[in-house]
Amino acid sequence: MHTSDFDYNLPEERIAQKPVEPRDSSKLFLVDRKNKKVDHKHFFDIVDYFQAGDLLVWNNSKVFKARLFGRLEVSDNDIDRDGIPDKALLNQKEVEIFLVRPMENIGVWKILAKPGKRVKPGMNVRFAPDFYCTVVFKEPEGTILVQFEESDKEVMKKANKYGHIPVPPYVKDEPDQIEIYQTVYSKKEGSVAAPTAGFHFTENLIEKLKAKGVEFAEVTLHVGLGTFLPVKSERVEDHTMHSEWIEISEETANKINQAKKENRRVVAVGTTTVRTLEGVVIEGNGEQPSYLAGKRGMGNEFIRPFTGNINIFIKPGFEFKIVDAMITNFHLPKSTLLILVSAFVGNRLAGRSPSEGREFTLQCYKEAVEKKYRFYSFGDAMFIY
Repeated sequence: MHTSDFDYNLPEERIAQKPVEPRDSSKLFLVDRKNKKVDHKHFFDIVDYFQAGDLLVWNNSKVFKARLFGRLEVSDNDIDRDGIPDKALLNQKEVEIFLVRPMENIGVWKILAKPGKRVKPGMNVRFAPDFYCTVVFKEPEGTILVQFEESDKEVMKKANKYGHIPVPPYVKDEPDQIEIYQTVYSKKEGSVAAPTAGFHFTENLIEKLKAKGVEFAEVTLHVGLGTFLPVKSERVEDHTMHSEWIEISEETANKINQAKKENRRVVAVGTTTVRTLEGVVIEGNGEQPSYLAGKRGMGNEFIRPFTGNINIFIKPGFEFKIVDAMITNFHLPKSTLLILVSAFVGNRLAGRSPSEGREFTLQCYKEAVEKKYRFYSFGDAMFIY
């Protein structure tokens, strides 16, 4: 598959800059995969498309203020080694730091820096009198490893004090409050981007779903930058996904296993939840949990509790073993998220080629543009079943 096959035209005015209020009044694009039919509603109408016994699974990850602005601090040794002529001038330079994810060693974080060429190993970046990091290593792909004195939890606490909300670059203005960039059920802090499919839920809508007999479960996937980066390789198959930290509790695993055994639907809120659920049941390689080769007919379990990193890239032709329906937003052209949605749409087109899922998905996107749906993080939703 060519990456260009997942491209589409989107007028700039269709990119949502802020969420609608109330959030469940957003538009809802309904996609019946099996019959290749669509319909148009509002998100609060989604209650009508659930039935008692459905299991709704969402990602409870919470965003922290991962965008920081600091100033470089350079020693005389750094000046001599790198041939930088004016230490005083360099120490005035501001640099933007984006915290991507903590590493295994306490206090070590992977970051992005802008401008990255100014940042060199041995330098400090100071964000506040009591908050700084030391540059340790520059990786070939452009990311940087830095060392904080604080624990990972304390780093996020101070980032929330001194940092900025990490809204995507297509959102022009930073929201006044971070709650605008959170789901109402966010709980576990660690994401640098919100699992935005959940933005459409309100407390009132959740209560209506519970009253209808819908069961709920939660997983955690801390969203990193790799989720939203465009696929730069010419062939989709040549793209490498970044690993992501996930957690599935014993309670959630039990709920999912019971639902699958009883042939009840598992509905995933967002692509992050889809990757979490499907990532622990396929036979893994590399960082994927190889002992979780959960296939139908292999005992009574479809998934098991798991905490750790997964690295899964879902492409057309993928066999979905857990997720029966999904709620998602409209995604960027040539992104791994659009490719995942195309794979899910095509999964129910029995007897057809994987490319039909992509073609039908892009047809839906074209119709959404024509009907003035709002796109991306603060935009409208799709319910694909």
